[in-house]
This record gives sequence, C-alpha cells and structure tokens, in this order.
Amino acid sequence: MRIRTEVTVPATLALAVALLAPAGAATASSATPAVPTCREGSLKVAAAASDQPETLRISVTNRGRQACVVDRIPTVVFGDLDGPALPVPEGASGPYRLPAGGSGYAAVRTLDPAATELRVVDRLTVAGDPAHRGRTFDSASLGAPDGIRVWEPVTTWWHRSSAAADATLERYTD
Repeated sequence: MRIRTEVTVPATLALAVALLAPAGAATASSATPAVPTCREGSLKVAAAASDQPETLRISVTNRGRQACVVDRIPTVVFGDLDGPALPVPEGASGPYRLPAGGSGYAAVRTLDPAATELRVVDRLTVAGDPAHRGRTFDSASLGAPDGIRVWEPVTTWWHRSSAAADATLERYTD
C-alpha cells in the first residue's frame, strides 16, 4: 500500500512571508479568526458497510458547541497494514470546517477492482484528523465477518452528504 505524506510550511517560511507583506496589509489569519482544530473527544466517528462491493461509508460529527476543523482527508488505516487509504482526488491535507452539530461524509473503497493481490484484515481505524487516535471498527460490524479485503484502498475527502461522497468515489475509481 502507499503512504500519504503531509506537506507543511516551515515556520521560518511563514515568518518570511509575514515580514515581506506591506505594512498594514491584512493577512488571512488576521482578517478572519481561525477556527480551532476539533478535539477528538468532541467528534463522533462512524463507519458502515455500503451497498457497493468493497466500499464503506464513514462519517465524522462535531458534537461540540462551536465550529471546528478536521483534516479534509479522513485517516483510514486497515488493521496493521502500512499506511492509510489514499485520497481521491489526490491532494494535500487542509482544513475541513464542521459547524457545531455538523457532519462530514466520505466513501472508502477497500479493494481495487483490478487487484491481483489482496490482504485481509480484521479491523479498520477511522480518524477525522491524523493527529487523532481514531475509532476502530471490527470487520464483523462492517458486514465482513471473514475480514476486510484490502489492496490499494482509497478514500474521498469529507463531503456534506454521503451521496456526494459516493458520487466522488464513483467518478474517481471508474
């Protein structure tokens, strides 16, 4: 499996950009108050089987009283395999805003239809942010009592509805 890498901007680069900005110029961080990262304890993470083969639906809900952000790419890890599901479309990490009480939905394809190899795992872990430990679901609870079949898994970014996540997965995996 492939491993998703994170791209970060070094603090020195951010400082250099701030120092080069014209005096009095508003920056994105000073013009708009930053939305905090969601605390793991304020999130409800869910996963369920889909009506499509080798596909799962996942969600994250902000149970807090204020808006917060998670990573726009869900972290989905299969058993003890090396690395999370790859995002479709491809892209770097970034914030995804969850209003108070709001949810994000993603679709996960666990097995590439063209795969000639596969692994079978007894669980998967889903997190709204790579800094979180996430919630683990056993394969039986996801409709796979003999294990989750995995090879080149992919996940959509978070979407406002499960239908939008399903459509994105279909568009990028056909």
